[in-house]
Amino acid sequence: MPNRCLTKFTVDCVHCFGLCCVALPYSKSADFAVDKKAGIPCSNLQLDYRCSIHNNLRTCGFRGCTVYECFGAGQKVSQFTYNGIDWRENPQSAREMFDVFPIMQQLHEMLRYLNEALSLEETRPIHKELQKAIEATEQLTDLTPKAILELDVPKHRVIVSDLLMQTSEFVRAKVRKEAKQRKLRNISRGSNLIGANLRGADLKGSNLRGAILIAADLRATDLRVSDFLGADLRDADLSGANLTGSIFITQSQVNSANGDIHTKLPPSISIPDHWLGSKM
Repeated sequence: MPNRCLTKFTVDCVHCFGLCCVALPYSKSADFAVDKKAGIPCSNLQLDYRCSIHNNLRTCGFRGCTVYECFGAGQKVSQFTYNGIDWRENPQSAREMFDVFPIMQQLHEMLRYLNEALSLEETRPIHKELQKAIEATEQLTDLTPKAILELDVPKHRVIVSDLLMQTSEFVRAKVRKEAKQRKLRNISRGSNLIGANLRGADLKGSNLRGAILIAADLRATDLRVSDFLGADLRDADLSGANLTGSIFITQSQVNSANGDIHTKLPPSISIPDHWLGSKM
């Protein structure tokens, strides 16, 4: 079953004012069909703040939209920070709202990871510290727009990052010891593995934080109990791979990769629509 504590940090477009479709810029590329400046509404954004091509984003050249994750910041800014008053209704606050949104996104991303860490039995020794960090971060998300814009997010992130690193060590400790005894391949944090052939490899318990796995062949690879925080999985092939027990992996990361119905994912992650029908 999905981890309920993480559901509040998922996208809820129904209660958002299409902030990612307006506030964020993008350039014409393999991920986006056109250029768009920050603060300018996407041409596909409707008056009800829904996307007119939502079900066909990939085929229409907007693959980048399918892999973006606000971690629930959109609805938080829309319904809490601005009390349900949208930027069309109050254009004077539009620019401020668009500037607040990416900061809130960072805070919600941290909350998503902290709550995942707190849900793990292995992190019991630091549960109090994790809870304290969650409460402190939640307080930041409840600030006024002006106060949010003045936040020193990198300073707060240092505290959170230390706890997430400790979480990774606790979770992977036993597996890392086994891997060392079996002399399995070691992948270090932030490794450049673009296009790497890792098919069928035993990478259980790996630290894949910040690893660049673009277009890597990870078919039938054992990735259990691995740390995926910040890993770039764009176009990586996860067909038949086993990611059960892995931590800090998000839906957007999986959405950016390829896989099939044989890929084993953590319960909080769903098989992307574009995987359906794929064969091993």
